[in-house]
Amino acid sequence: MTIDEFDAVVARRLERVKHTLVVKGREYQRGDDRLSNFKNSGATLRSTPEDALLGQWAKHVTSIVDLVQDLRAGKVATRATWDEKLGDAINYLILLEGLTFDRLDDSVREVGV
Repeated sequence: MTIDEFDAVVARRLERVKHTLVVKGREYQRGDDRLSNFKNSGATLRSTPEDALLGQWAKHVTSIVDLVQDLRAGKVATRATWDEKLGDAINYLILLEGLTFDRLDDSVREVGV
């Protein structure tokens, strides 16, 4: 893969991430809290929002591991399948970043910093 081809992969992925997390992501929130689904899921599971997210993220990572194992065995998934699975895993890591920053911001406010 050339540098230009790789740069195109990065640009395309960033556009898809932005579309999914900013535009489509509004479907998953309640009120003004973009991360409400994970907070509600964590509460339902008597856990944390981060744990709820990691449980869902693990499903996506497991799918990627399956794709890699299939690839090793000569079974090649479509580009669309790879695109979806890799995008999901990337998006969940960005959502985790949002959750942790939200928690850090809350703890900073609590101690008055």
